[in-house]
Amino acid sequence: MKTEKFGYKKLYINGELIDSVSGEKDDVICPATGEVIAQVAKAGKADALKALDAAQKGFKYWSKLSLAERTEWMLKLRTAVLNKEHELKTAMVHEMGKTYAGASEDIEAVVNALEWYPGAMKNMREEQIPDYENTHTHRMISKPAGVVVAYLAWNFPLLNVGFKLGPALASGCSIIIKPSGYSPLSTYMMGEILNDINFPAGVINILAGPSDEVATTLTTSQIPAVLTMIGSTTTGKKVIADSTTSIKKLGMELGGNAPFIVFEDADFDTALNLAVGLKFGNSGQICVAANRIFVHKNIYDKFLKAYVKKVSELKIGFGTKENPDVFMGPVVSRKDRDRMFDLVKDAVSKGAKLEYGGKIPEGFPENGFWIEPTIVSGITPEMDLFKKETFGPVAGIMSFETDDEVLELANDTEFGLASYIFTNNHKRIERFTEELEFGEIQINGVKYSIYLPHGGIKNSGIGHDCSHLALHDYLVKKRVSTAI
Repeated sequence: MKTEKFGYKKLYINGELIDSVSGEKDDVICPATGEVIAQVAKAGKADALKALDAAQKGFKYWSKLSLAERTEWMLKLRTAVLNKEHELKTAMVHEMGKTYAGASEDIEAVVNALEWYPGAMKNMREEQIPDYENTHTHRMISKPAGVVVAYLAWNFPLLNVGFKLGPALASGCSIIIKPSGYSPLSTYMMGEILNDINFPAGVINILAGPSDEVATTLTTSQIPAVLTMIGSTTTGKKVIADSTTSIKKLGMELGGNAPFIVFEDADFDTALNLAVGLKFGNSGQICVAANRIFVHKNIYDKFLKAYVKKVSELKIGFGTKENPDVFMGPVVSRKDRDRMFDLVKDAVSKGAKLEYGGKIPEGFPENGFWIEPTIVSGITPEMDLFKKETFGPVAGIMSFETDDEVLELANDTEFGLASYIFTNNHKRIERFTEELEFGEIQINGVKYSIYLPHGGIKNSGIGHDCSHLALHDYLVKKRVSTAI
């Protein structure tokens, strides 16, 4: 497998590309081969403090611009991103192993967010509150909250950037973006794009480094008004705990453990195809992946056989532009690959059956982080594959008999992000819509878009990404009452 090299990328702070104060660098590893394909400046506490100061100054400037002026800059950035689309997509393929086609989703998310959120902000209306004594007029106005700190997961490097950048900029906030150390390359390249177009200094700042230095400094500072993140529930809890040096707004899109429920009356082919795509797309490294697949006992054997056949036909490989037929790449790290093996081992030791996969595919680089798409049947609530967020290409599947049974099983998780049901029974749909404990319930199909709210309940988060609802995380409300 031939990889490209991307050189050395600098921090982007206060409108400049700079080395870290320490001068240290971090390697960026290609999960397909284990090779170093780039280096990025490794930020520390001093760099985090620089970013906080820059963002504070940037907020004073940016928040005073009109929405029309902010929109002009956002659209300029959108055009610049599109001009570098191939380079950014290639970087994402190399830094986290996704396919070139999959990287298109990241680009689309960034450019759509930069275009859509100015309009969403423009459409926000002042709320008028009636005065029952007719002595005053009352209205609610929205103002930008302040400096935003965004912690981003590695699975969709630029999609995650878009989800935070769009509403933050449109609302008038400045932002500090800390990408994951697994996939900082494309985000650092965004810093180069911002530098090229002379984006206003301090409004966007980008740095990555050890969480115990960088994240702790940012989170415990009293400068940020908003902490927002996409990541694990464990990390989210730590960010919340560390944030209490001041009162900050929180937006958290955290872990998921999505049930995928297929009833006897479902459209079989639709459910089957989506069970494949939602589990093995992006190598299963998706917070809304079909984590636990529940199939009615009357169609279970048929579904399992068809599922194994479809998954066995998936092409695994290094999904560069030159390999458009690749569906699934490696997982992001050796640690994550080994965690998949542990999930399978735990499930099999407790009575489950390995139906397909579960090993390193033949002929792939030994230093890469490869695993075959894997199916385990007969999972139960005692297994880690049922309880934990898999975040990888291992599907757990089990049968059920009654609505009551599968509803209880589906809700038997600390997480509450996405859920999927396939049935044509309208009474059942009404019941499951009411009783499923998830922030998203998708029925007989799947749709995600910048204009659709994305958020969880329980231990899956606070607030929303996407849609007009995301703007509320970046705005503060003021009541203005005027005597008549």
